[in-house]
Amino acid sequence: MAAINAALVKDLRERTGAGMMDCKRALTESDGQIEPAVDWLRKKGLAAAAKKSGRVAAEGLVGVASAKNKASVVEVNAETDFVARNETFQDFVATVAAIALTTGDDLDAINAAPFADTGRSVAEQLTHLVATIGENMTIRRAKVLTVPQGVVATYMHAALKPGLGKIGVLAAVEGPGEFETLETLGRQVGMHVAATRPEVLDIDAVDPAALERERSVLAAQARASGKPENIIGKMVEGRIRKYYEEVVLLEQVWVHDGESRVRAVAKKAGVTLTGFARFQLGEGIEKPKDDFVAEVAATAGV
Repeated sequence: MAAINAALVKDLRERTGAGMMDCKRALTESDGQIEPAVDWLRKKGLAAAAKKSGRVAAEGLVGVASAKNKASVVEVNAETDFVARNETFQDFVATVAAIALTTGDDLDAINAAPFADTGRSVAEQLTHLVATIGENMTIRRAKVLTVPQGVVATYMHAALKPGLGKIGVLAAVEGPGEFETLETLGRQVGMHVAATRPEVLDIDAVDPAALERERSVLAAQARASGKPENIIGKMVEGRIRKYYEEVVLLEQVWVHDGESRVRAVAKKAGVTLTGFARFQLGEGIEKPKDDFVAEVAATAGV
């Protein structure tokens, strides 16, 4: 029997998109011959993943997972909303979120991690799912937050089942206190973040370039009103404060009472909000417009 080396496996993976273990099996069954191995994978339905990798995947699920003092959120995309209701896909997303708690949020580390007891890596299991379910899928992003003392609470909006849904939020609440109390506050922060879409935690985290652009636009708008320069400066600063209220979490009005600032709520509770993450399914992914043929093909798994 021919030796199955890494170069052969790599060549077959690049040609078919199949997982490493599947490529090794195919080469073993085909005595190390590439073309028969390609045919073996095709017969098993495992080479189909390569054909699907170019399709737009903007549906799927966001998943969250928790452990002591940490939590994770991941987004796994598929082509159609139908796949989100597939239990195998749901289990995959939940497992990837749990794996991220150990590996961290680096996607390469997540993809290389072993997937349960399958003998495959996460990346190989995903390729297997693509071939089995018939849609392009991708692990798009992940985030893990930790605190030395306190909780990282999770909140899932529009949940399909516990820990899986369309909008997932992490809220890091650092400080002393009963777990249940901190968890409740963290969940309230998560609900707030889901609703208000802050971009950064505090003013210091605002991108200086974005702030300068905002100042420039606001100054031009104020000058168009014909006001003198000393008044324009005050107008700009007032509008910058409004800008902070839109994009900075700690400067926002607490949605739960419509009056307090988030920073005041945290101070009153004796805690510090040290971070958050908000993943909304498909945000930022450009979907093809008016492509009825592509939509039908994706739905049919062609």
